[in-house]
Amino acid sequence: MNGLRPRMTYLFEQLGLDASQDAIAQFIEQHQLAAQVDILQADFWNASQRAFLEEKMNSDGEWTTVIDQLNESLHEDSVKIGK
Repeated sequence: MNGLRPRMTYLFEQLGLDASQDAIAQFIEQHQLAAQVDILQADFWNASQRAFLEEKMNSDGEWTTVIDQLNESLHEDSVKIGK
């Protein structure tokens, strides 16, 4: 990472996804998860993406915050429904 703090754009780059702001917003909108579905269980990740996310979450490093933000964003609709 060359000393850069992880950000959502860097996370998307690491996942091999389009990291533009529009693409990130579109991805989040189109991949909403049910409340009971963990981010690692989502069926839209390929094996390497899932492994990267799991590794970074388990390392409890700086990436954890960004992955948590993505997780919250992917569950926005389930939170709205639950209220």
